[in-house]
Amino acid sequence: MKKVLFLIAALAAAAFGADEAAAVAVVETVVEAAPAVAAAPAVAAATGDVANQTLKAYSMIAAGVGLGLAALGGAIGMGNTAAATIAGTARNPGLGGKLMTTMFIALAMIEAQVIYTLVIALIALYANPYLVA
Repeated sequence: MKKVLFLIAALAAAAFGADEAAAVAVVETVVEAAPAVAAAPAVAAATGDVANQTLKAYSMIAAGVGLGLAALGGAIGMGNTAAATIAGTARNPGLGGKLMTTMFIALAMIEAQVIYTLVIALIALYANPYLVA
């Protein structure tokens, strides 16, 4: 269920980021309408805006792909952990409690890796240090 929520969060971020494309269109229209002499600073600003928009777009793509791969890897790891625990309990029911405890610790560590990926994705989306101010 957490994986689905991460996917929804990534898609929502992409949807909200799409609204900024309208701002780039307005800047480009203003630059085209301005006189050539007065447009030199505006062209430089528009170029920086386009670079920022491109970086934001690539950051959204990277965040979505990164979260998807992390969720996929985490799901595979959790499935393997649960399968190994079930097989171990079936072989020796007396160790079921110890195996279950070890499984929960392993699941927490696997989930932590997915959460770390979410944190990096959120930093790339909302606090990107490479964006020009």
